[in-house]
Amino acid sequence: MSLFADNQLNIFKSTHQNLLPFDGEVFLYPNFYQEEGVYDLFEELKHTILWKQDKMKIYGKSVSFPRLTSWYADGDKTYTYSGVVNTPIPFTPLLLKIKKAAEQQCDKLFNAALLNFYRDGDDSMGWHSDNEKELSGNPIIASASFGATRTFQFKHKTQKNAKVSVALGNGSLLIMQGETQHNWLHQVPKTTREAGQRINITFRDIKY
Repeated sequence: MSLFADNQLNIFKSTHQNLLPFDGEVFLYPNFYQEEGVYDLFEELKHTILWKQDKMKIYGKSVSFPRLTSWYADGDKTYTYSGVVNTPIPFTPLLLKIKKAAEQQCDKLFNAALLNFYRDGDDSMGWHSDNEKELSGNPIIASASFGATRTFQFKHKTQKNAKVSVALGNGSLLIMQGETQHNWLHQVPKTTREAGQRINITFRDIKY
């Protein structure tokens, strides 16, 4: 059986709902990648991706990112965030398969992927928007999650009471599009609850 839920794509397209109340579009497909074999996908990603521990400057001090990262992309598609310049690694066959399924759902081609490896509940991603100059316009970003379930949160940039929280489980696909990156911040917060390992892949289209 295929690891990818190709036979469910049309059902997902006809039943999904926008998670944001206004100023953006976010769609969640909880079981986009089939349950059978999804944990094998996590293990293969964990052991075959070239993970790295980047550092960033905070008040003049060098601090390690609270997670491991990796950047895979076509050609010379570099990506800069938090002062880190990411040089692309060619897509692996497995990443290409995962990417193709996301592209079919979005009706959008992607040429790059940022991967994050959350090793436990102490690993996190702070509030931010994916609005770097390399993305331009209103980017479509497809976020695939494998492994342990973690909470993913949104908050509006000006409407402080507008917040959305969603659990991203194993095999889920989250799509952010429209004006989401202009109007909303998102994060993966730390948690004191027991949390297993999680790998997240955000597919993007780098313009230059």
